[in-house]
This record gives sequence, C-alpha cells and structure tokens, in this order.
Amino acid sequence: MSKPPLDPDVADVAPNEPALIAYDEQHVITCIRLLQAEREGADWCEVARVVLHMDPEREPDRARTAYQSHLARAKWVTEQGRLLRGAGSK
Repeated sequence: MSKPPLDPDVADVAPNEPALIAYDEQHVITCIRLLQAEREGADWCEVARVVLHMDPEREPDRARTAYQSHLARAKWVTEQGRLLRGAGSK
C-alpha cells in the first residue's frame, strides 16, 4: 500500500463492499481519526466538520449520513477487513 493522504475528502456515503477496496486504503487515516474521535467521545458534528470536511449546520442530513457510514466502515475495516488491525481498540 502506498502512503495514504493525510486529510482526504470523503464521499457522501462510505463504500459498503464486502472486501477492502482502494477507497479504504486511501482513507485509512480518516478511519483512524473517526475511531479515535468516537473513543474520546467527540461530538459527531465537530468530527464531521474537521475530519470529513462537511458542515453539519448547512447540510445536517448529508453530514450525519457521511459520519455514520464512514464510522461504520472504519469499524468494519478494523474488525473484518483487517486493514487497521488493532486501531479500534484501546
């Protein structure tokens, strides 16, 4: 895997493929940041703004959907996809 971008833009909805895809590899740092924010109890609106580059005040549905789908994908990547083995646990 080549070095992933540090702060890439994300799709409105995370992929839901049953296997790891290039998007997962390109967004590995985003996954780590989402998992860490959840572990720390960060407000989803702030996470959407900082990590996903979406404004939850202007586009609440879009930001919430992106946050939920990317967090779910980050958990899947950690638990099933094994791209981030151990990143989701303390």
